[in-house]
Amino acid sequence: MTGILYGVGLGPGAPDLMTLRAARLIEAANVIAYPTLAGADSFARSIAADMISKDATEIVMDVPMTVDRAPAQAAYDKGAAQIAEALSDGKDVVCLCEGDPFFYGSFMYIHARLKDRFEVRVVPGVTSVTACAASSEQPLVARNERLTVLPGPMDEAELRDRIAGAEAVAIMKVGRHLPKIRTVIEDLGLTENATYIERATLPEQVVRPLAQAPEKAPYFSMILLTKGADPWL
Repeated sequence: MTGILYGVGLGPGAPDLMTLRAARLIEAANVIAYPTLAGADSFARSIAADMISKDATEIVMDVPMTVDRAPAQAAYDKGAAQIAEALSDGKDVVCLCEGDPFFYGSFMYIHARLKDRFEVRVVPGVTSVTACAASSEQPLVARNERLTVLPGPMDEAELRDRIAGAEAVAIMKVGRHLPKIRTVIEDLGLTENATYIERATLPEQVVRPLAQAPEKAPYFSMILLTKGADPWL
């Protein structure tokens, strides 16, 4: 019998925002897998660190931060092969994923490689979008409104068109793209409608109007934008 692969969402960063199901799986896991970025410490592992058994085997997937997708794909290929080996030996594997596994989550790449060969179960997690809304005390949408989620690296012209045609917007992966995003929002006359959030739910969390945002933003930052003063009233 082969093991079961669990893709476990950890939430946005605060350990106590993990679900009970996620916590139980991590505490019982004999094999844990998780990504790191370019040799840095794993943010995913840091969220769950207090729950990981000292006897657990750890599979580390080091994903290079490059524009070229080939090195990252090779890292996921290698990680999937190591996970497959453990599953074939009859061991369950818990794969950690920041946020939600299927919402811009790294686990989707492992899932795509192994879903046809092994049983996979996905445990959803609190997303950064909902965490940022809670941290900023800003409702995302109400009634029949539509929420548009946009990635910060998007082309400037397309970003402008998407924001202009949207009712409520969450812009993720802001990071080094903040100057471009800020310019687009300013040109559309929507700066007063935008809130900047970085490292939501963590002790170093920052929430402020976009006009007061820093010059540089970390990767884990987001901009929430609504049109109209109080569209939920």
